Amino acid sequence: MRRGSYRGNAMNISIRVGAAIAPAMLLAACAGETAWPPSPWPTGGVAAAAETVPVGTANADAADDPAIWRNPADPAKSILLGTDKKAGLYSYALDGTVVDFVPAGLLNNVDLVSLADGTVLVAASDRTDAAVPAIAFFTLAADGQLAQGPRLSVGSGEAYGFCMAPAASGDQLARAYVVTKQGPVIEAVLGGTPQAPTILATRIFDIPSQSEGCVVDPRTNMLYVGEEVVGIHRFDLSQAAPKGELFARADGTAIVPDVEGLAIAPMGQDGGYLIASSQGDNAYAAFALPSMEYVGRVRIVDGPGIDGTSETDGIEFAAGSFGPAFPDGIFIAQDGDNGPDADGNATQNFKLVRGDAFLAALRGE
Repeated sequence: MRRGSYRGNAMNISIRVGAAIAPAMLLAACAGETAWPPSPWPTGGVAAAAETVPVGTANADAADDPAIWRNPADPAKSILLGTDKKAGLYSYALDGTVVDFVPAGLLNNVDLVSLADGTVLVAASDRTDAAVPAIAFFTLAADGQLAQGPRLSVGSGEAYGFCMAPAASGDQLARAYVVTKQGPVIEAVLGGTPQAPTILATRIFDIPSQSEGCVVDPRTNMLYVGEEVVGIHRFDLSQAAPKGELFARADGTAIVPDVEGLAIAPMGQDGGYLIASSQGDNAYAAFALPSMEYVGRVRIVDGPGIDGTSETDGIEFAAGSFGPAFPDGIFIAQDGDNGPDADGNATQNFKLVRGDAFLAALRGE
């Protein structure tokens, strides 16, 4: 869901996470009618270091969600993936140029896992059938070429958000999480091979209303899901029947509705940050792991030759060195208002920020 954009500086006011707001405003927000003001919390700024070529569908809400594969043999040749939710899946080099495109239909969110044999399994939520959610599978080669695999249906509802996690046991290929637009999340345990995956088992986690962003922290086996006008839930996947815990509310403070993409910036055994797209005021909020305490907010602002972001849907953070341009991590965000191209067509793309610069801005350094 997309709301009006805001570009500006937040006021310097300190408020506790989850602080109460006017009930009338909260109820109106849940109905999708409130134009929320920007967060009153201090918000830093950081410029992007690179941006991708816009997705092919112009004059539409098209670019949506990124993922990144770190090439262990040559990190500077790592690959960025991005969905055009009207048309298919792109792969990009780290300078933003297009490497490959697969016309695979209405793919909304994308994620990947690197398997023990070195194969990179890519999957995306496929919303071609609004009543039957599906997962579209691909494999990614080191040169960025995508090979399209099967499309598997799972459960009911419209496929919307999506994320993946490594296998929980040796007889599994990986785990996939389809966030239906209606709210509930479907976990699909995958078997088979990367070229011919199968669904071994499923279970459903309840969320009351429209949700999309999700991410799994494989270090703690915790699933995080963004309920757009409510906040962020977490589920302990080690439990037989996980119950969601709402730990951060989209109440106009840390997060201005809608809460959209989620990403993990890992540090150590279980530390780092959970980052959320605060779409209502074009910012990104961070919470410390594992305590879930609020850390700070940042915006991607205009820089030399590259504009800032607004109305962001999907985000991703990847740790480690990615060569000279990104020596200490990458933060990637979809830009919902990238401006017109040379022909006057409105475009959408993805912005790449140095990971160390992004985290420093979050911490106010």
